[in-house]
Order: sequence, then C-alpha cells, then structure tokens
Amino acid sequence: MQQIIIGFHLDDEQHWVADLACGHTQHVRHTPPWQNRPWVLTEQGRKEKLGMVLNCKTCDCFEESLDDKT
Repeated sequence: MQQIIIGFHLDDEQHWVADLACGHTQHVRHTPPWQNRPWVLTEQGRKEKLGMVLNCKTCDCFEESLDDKT
C-alpha cells in the first residue's frame, strides 16, 4: 500500500528509517550497488523526499491477512 514519507530517523545501528503516514517505518539505506539512495545521506536530500510515496510492506501484509479472512 502506498504511503507518504512524513519524516526520518536513525535506528540503533545508525541506518536511516523513513517514518510513514500510516505510522509504520521503512529503512531507506544507501548500500550500492543493491540500493542506490545517496539522497538519504544528507539533510537536504531527506528533506526533498518528504511527501514522497513508498510502498509500506507492513500495510500490504495487513491487507493480505484481511483478504484471507473473507
């Protein structure tokens, strides 16, 4: 399910995590060549991504579990 990024924070291992409008979170690591997100390394880059939409895997799992009950 698509959710808007409303903020960012660092986890205990100093990896950047996006705070989503649904209340869930998602890591947004820059680990080339697997994940190329250099914008996450700067405050300006993160600020520019506020309002961007990410797919929330937690919401997807919740939605799937509801579908299984119908």
